Parts: sequence; C-alpha cells; structure tokens
Amino acid sequence: MGQPQPAKLPMGDVVANQSTAQHQDAADAGAGVGVWESSPGVFRRHLKNREFSHIVSGWCIFTPDGGEPVELRAGDAVLFPANCEGVWDIRETLRKTYVLF
Repeated sequence: MGQPQPAKLPMGDVVANQSTAQHQDAADAGAGVGVWESSPGVFRRHLKNREFSHIVSGWCIFTPDGGEPVELRAGDAVLFPANCEGVWDIRETLRKTYVLF
C-alpha cells in the first residue's frame, strides 16, 4: 500500500486518508486490479471505468447520484457502472479489492 493521501473530493470537516496498491498488467486496455483503503470521512466519487469491488473489512454507505444509499460491509461485493458518481461515507476504515475494466 502506498502512503495515505487525503481524499481528492472531501465533503465535511473530517478528511479521509486513502492508500492504494494497484497492479496494472493491462494498462493499454484501461484495466487494473488492486487494494484500496480509506479512513473514515465523506467524499465524492467519480471513476470513468467500470469497477467490481469486494469489501474486505470496514463499513461504509455509498449513495450514487440520483439513487438510494447502499450500505457495504466486509464480505459484500458491488459493481459500479462506468462514470458512476456519488458520495462515499466511510464509517469504519474500509479496505476493498477491486478490478477496473
């Protein structure tokens, strides 16, 4: 995992710190596989790729723009469509594995 960095799009007084370890064999195809971790905080999400994630530990609520909040805990899996935007509300340090495609 890399050095934790502040969230790029924080919302509120508590700024989450995030770190990533990414292995990108298929960089030409825009694919990637990695592990992501975030401390508690609220921030916006925007990613152009589709993403499949498996929550390894922690707890959060993700609210997609125009959608209903989704609570995610250890053991859950989620598929984000391309260009998914919304708000992460990390309640307990969250670690997930992910595949971007």
